[in-house]
Amino acid sequence: MKTYGGASPGERKAKRRAALCEAALDLLADGGWDRVTVRGVCAAAKLNDRYFYENFRDPAALLLAVREEVTLQAFAVVEKAIADTEPDADVRVRAVIEALVGFFTEDPRRGHVLIQSQATEELRAARQTSIRAMARLVADQGAAMLGAQAPPEQDRELAALTIVHGTLELFASWLRGELDITREHLVDFLVAMVRTTEDLASALRRQQG
Repeated sequence: MKTYGGASPGERKAKRRAALCEAALDLLADGGWDRVTVRGVCAAAKLNDRYFYENFRDPAALLLAVREEVTLQAFAVVEKAIADTEPDADVRVRAVIEALVGFFTEDPRRGHVLIQSQATEELRAARQTSIRAMARLVADQGAAMLGAQAPPEQDRELAALTIVHGTLELFASWLRGELDITREHLVDFLVAMVRTTEDLASALRRQQG
């Protein structure tokens, strides 16, 4: 296999793809999804247009790729927080929430992906898929930590979907500057909100009794 500058063709292609995604993130943070055009991305990445089509069929495909990459990174952050903590609800819930808040704030561009994740029909569909995947992870963690005290599976799933949807909307509002609260207060509130679902099983029994 021929190399150029010490890099194989596959490595050079991957590098160009990464540069296009980084450029898209920059443009998104600067002016929204509408700024992510073939011409704008290629100019920002300092690449010829043909390299765009080498990797993406159109800007919509690039936007989905950027969103998918940020989503995968966010899941990795959650999984690491889970792996690094003991199975104690207080410790683990706080670790996961602090890790996620840190992930989206340490690089503000990621926050813009979250804020504008419903800009197109394709992005909305991808968002719903990732929400359900995250809810499944939350439900599984709840079952593992609560054991016999955990609600039935159907109710765990409903609670997890409520938590994930609510957390995303609240966090997006905070990132947009719509909530006059500190990061610490936001984390404390989200931790408390998640922990209140531990009493879900008994609350449902009272309602159904």
